[in-house]
Amino acid sequence: MSSAKPYDIVVFGASGYTGRLVAEYLAKEYSGDDLSWAMAGRSLAKLATVRTEMGISEDVALLEVDVADADSVQQMVTACKVVITTVGPYQLYGDELVKQCAEHGTDYVDLTGEPSWMHGTIARYSAAAKASGARIVHSCGFDSIPFDLGVFTLQEHAIAKTGNPVATVKGRVRAMNGGFSGGTIASMRATMASVASNPEIIQVLTNPFALTEGFTGPEQPAGAAPQYDEELSSWSAPFIMAPINTKNIHRSNFLLGHRYGTEFCYDEMLLTGDGDQGKATAEFVAKDDSVAKSELQPGDGPTREERENGNYDAIFAGTGSDGELIISSVQGDRDPGYGSTSKMLAEAAICLLKNPELASGGLWTPAAAMGAALVERLEAHAGLTFQIERG
Repeated sequence: MSSAKPYDIVVFGASGYTGRLVAEYLAKEYSGDDLSWAMAGRSLAKLATVRTEMGISEDVALLEVDVADADSVQQMVTACKVVITTVGPYQLYGDELVKQCAEHGTDYVDLTGEPSWMHGTIARYSAAAKASGARIVHSCGFDSIPFDLGVFTLQEHAIAKTGNPVATVKGRVRAMNGGFSGGTIASMRATMASVASNPEIIQVLTNPFALTEGFTGPEQPAGAAPQYDEELSSWSAPFIMAPINTKNIHRSNFLLGHRYGTEFCYDEMLLTGDGDQGKATAEFVAKDDSVAKSELQPGDGPTREERENGNYDAIFAGTGSDGELIISSVQGDRDPGYGSTSKMLAEAAICLLKNPELASGGLWTPAAAMGAALVERLEAHAGLTFQIERG
């Protein structure tokens, strides 16, 4: 890409809750680097306020950009090498930006967990992105980086150890402290509204291979009811983010030339413990609809103390071709919805910026586009830990 572009990175949506955190992170983590970046949004006044409140240098430019104004979007896209966008729900506000990045060869990362929209962007913009060299990477937050890279870590270890991938992997959230974001809730509402207007979207939402462009693998575990995992000695409950994470992981496998195998199976649940208490907790979680009923709005979020006291821990387990159980794990040091997500999103953008050799143009997942390079960055900068716990 041309080095003449004035900005390496633009944070679009920098006056919103998560966008502010991304901007704050870049300012602190890369203040000593030769990084040229800008903050973009609809209101220059709001952006200026955020820049002051976050203690960000006035050298960081402010750009007035509105998704409803294609010309302003184009001006932003052509002025930078990578766009970070937190402006969602993406199915309502994201299409023009993906289109412009794909056409102009600008790399792009977002936080979307909206599979029906992703299904559409893959169909609409893959050809343009491949032609221009733009690397469009969806789902670069808690959905789906820890899960996508957790499976990737497990499979790379298994292949190195046995020569073969693990055929069936169980993703299990071992601990999670911190809530979902108002933006995530808004995306869920937008998806339900789109289903009401277009029932065909249900086929995308319920298909684990909705993002694999014509490939359909074996029937997948449903993960929709409490179950007991013998090898983990724990009950498991349905996990609300499984529908998006599973689709992204199957897409990673697809984009990696089926490195995990064409018969790969994956499900994702929440560990609730052993015995009667574990079973009761799993049954309670399965019936809990508090997230769906949440009144959180985009921009709503926890205090700094709540973000810093949050954390998460997920494991990925499967039996290798040698018959031995392998377990990888991923831990994050902040609440998943905001504190860790903002760091992961920023590092995904930095990873693309600093590694132009990673991936060619197209629509990607984090694991398929960046893999080990992103794991290394997240461990070095973003408070994530990846490890092999067994096998």
